[in-house]
Amino acid sequence: MKFLDTIKINVKAGDGGKGCVSFRREKYVPRGGPDGGNGGHGGSIFLVGDRSKYTLLDLNYMTNYSAERGEHGKGKDMHGRKGKDLEIKVPLGTIVKDADTFEVLGDITADGQKVLVAEGGKGGRGNMSFVNSTRRAPRIAEEGQQGEERRLFLELKLIADVGVVGFPNTGKSTFISVVSAAKPKIADYPFTTITPNLGVVKSKTGGSFVVADMPGLIEGAHDNAGLGVRFLKHMERTKIFLHFVDSSAESSLIDRYETIRKELSLYSEKLASKEEIVVATKTDASIKANIEEFREYIFSNYNKRLFFISSVTGEGIDELLQAIWEKIESLPRMD
Repeated sequence: MKFLDTIKINVKAGDGGKGCVSFRREKYVPRGGPDGGNGGHGGSIFLVGDRSKYTLLDLNYMTNYSAERGEHGKGKDMHGRKGKDLEIKVPLGTIVKDADTFEVLGDITADGQKVLVAEGGKGGRGNMSFVNSTRRAPRIAEEGQQGEERRLFLELKLIADVGVVGFPNTGKSTFISVVSAAKPKIADYPFTTITPNLGVVKSKTGGSFVVADMPGLIEGAHDNAGLGVRFLKHMERTKIFLHFVDSSAESSLIDRYETIRKELSLYSEKLASKEEIVVATKTDASIKANIEEFREYIFSNYNKRLFFISSVTGEGIDELLQAIWEKIESLPRMD
């Protein structure tokens, strides 16, 4: 699935209908009075959170949206029908901004949450609304108001329970493919993952959680090196991190781990302070001396347990998933 996390769209709410100028013409009713109805209000436009969507790609194919206008008023005291509202579905985590002023109009984080982005115009009053004690036969009516029109800038920050981080080629995508139905592109070269991959993992207790495989980070990522800050922002809304370190690497596992930790903290202290589970991957091809040194380092410096997995053989996968679920259950719900 192609991923798209920013887009601009144009929205135009419906105009209000015109009021009507009309007079009764009934044979046996003397001095028939005004009976022009009001115009209907124009339809408004809402953005609506939809948990089944994970990208803004759908909006890329249609960037102009208009709601229905209100009907004009008619004679015989008949008011125009209100225009239908338009609802545009977007993924959870979508931040809505005015594209010209960059004012934040809403932050959609819940399924079914609505944000009004363009209000429909009010319908004009018909001449029967202008009758008073001194004006018995008004020949005036109002035009309907124009619907609100604006350009929107939508930015998606993914909402996932678990974010998998680490250097390129640490086995993040392979892990996602093993524990979920997601089918990320996997190959043996840097930056195989160029967009976040999402997978839904079922726990043994019947629950489930969403895990996001973030594109690999490198030194300088906070300053836009590699794939840079474009994807660091998606980590801000994850509950916990799985920090993957390739145990088959010949270079120091400690240095690789601390490099990623540094990039997270330079981008945002909020990221650096998130709950973290440290995982040594590719244990089927690990260098034993490096992995033992790393295990001791993690325990003595961070008081954390190091998990060992191989997505190829399945070693340690079930144990890791259980630890993830227990950690998620222990954390407060995110707004």
